[in-house]
Amino acid sequence: MLILKWNKIMVLLLIFIGASASGYGQSERADEPTVFWKNVRFGGGIGLGFGDGFFSAAISPSAVYDFSEHVSAGIGLTGIYSSRKNLYNSTVFGGSLIALFNPLPEIQLSTEFEELHVNRNFNNTFVSNSDDNYWYPALFIGAGYRTWHVTFGVRYDVLYDDEKSIYAEPWMPFVRFYF
Repeated sequence: MLILKWNKIMVLLLIFIGASASGYGQSERADEPTVFWKNVRFGGGIGLGFGDGFFSAAISPSAVYDFSEHVSAGIGLTGIYSSRKNLYNSTVFGGSLIALFNPLPEIQLSTEFEELHVNRNFNNTFVSNSDDNYWYPALFIGAGYRTWHVTFGVRYDVLYDDEKSIYAEPWMPFVRFYF
């Protein structure tokens, strides 16, 4: 049921973006970007981790539309692969919707709904359930300090489930980039 709601949200967001882009589709000069694309910023993150028999790689591109100097909203994608030698491998992918509010230029408040598909395969005989394959929702509330195109902050997952989440804790620091 949650997947169905997520699909409806994504369709409505794409319709909104398409309608906004077509509404601003005519610029005064052919070589000028449209008003819509002048208000879109791209960003995201990448990650790489490794250790004794452990490897993890992540990529999370995203885009936000600036409705004003105080309010932005957008979408993101997430892909993560991780493995631990002789224990497990995991593939996670999904998407998110994010809203940003800047009451002051240096302060950024955020909410983000993330829906991830988790596929874990365990190679350990001590684990009773050898495979996990499920969708996991997360709803983050965050606050950060913003300087230039970078925000440093912390966010909290209000839907956190310690048995299903791919994150170790509901509280987590973040670094967010948008150009």
